[in-house]
Amino acid sequence: MPTTIGLIAAMPEEIKPLLARVGMYARETAGDFTLYRFRAGSRDACLVESGLGPEKAARATATLIATVAPDFVINFGLAGAVTPGLGIGDVVIAQRLLFARERLFSEQQGLSPELAGTAIGLLQSKLAGTSFQVCRGTCVTAGTILAKRDTARLLPAGVVNPVLEMETAAVAKIAAREGIPLLAVRAISDDAAEELEFNITDFTDRNMNIRVHRVLWSLTRRPWLIPQLVRLARNSKQAGETLARVVEVLLAEL
Repeated sequence: MPTTIGLIAAMPEEIKPLLARVGMYARETAGDFTLYRFRAGSRDACLVESGLGPEKAARATATLIATVAPDFVINFGLAGAVTPGLGIGDVVIAQRLLFARERLFSEQQGLSPELAGTAIGLLQSKLAGTSFQVCRGTCVTAGTILAKRDTARLLPAGVVNPVLEMETAAVAKIAAREGIPLLAVRAISDDAAEELEFNITDFTDRNMNIRVHRVLWSLTRRPWLIPQLVRLARNSKQAGETLARVVEVLLAEL
């Protein structure tokens, strides 16, 4: 029976570079979410755009699984490096998952060690000699933007290559409940030295949807954010292209 691959990403900036590589795809809706269906070699693939944050990610995962019953799921997206050693566009395959709430970090289940190990070996072989590195790491899921210096200080001992993001723990919870193996892939859009001087809620409504009027209002009040946002947009584009290249290899080879 042919394999069906499920994919989950939060933002258009993470999705569009992959769809450009895929070429032909069909777009549809399921509940509140947009789905993109395409072929990955001899297999079917279905990508859901979850939107930002754990709550949306959980609902999107449940919708994806109910709609296409994937054999495994790849959650991919951008992330911020917490500690030195990861540069813009470097790729982390998560072998550990933490959920951050206030100043506490709880260990989460749901990642597939087998998929992670296979993906790391595959990518390091297929993408040898590229300008970015592929390495093992830890996804740290938070419902908001965290200060990196504080996060690095508070993390449990032994955490390797931690990256901050907002969805993976929620995806993992639903995938584990349904018995679906999960692979988490993150590309670095901001390194450890780049402390973000805003909160995502500055730019979003109560449902974590980015609103142009809130972005403009925030920039009117804090114009010094503009250079950082321009830099982040440039770095996110680079990381998004790298991410698409990596996911394309995984779709073809896993």
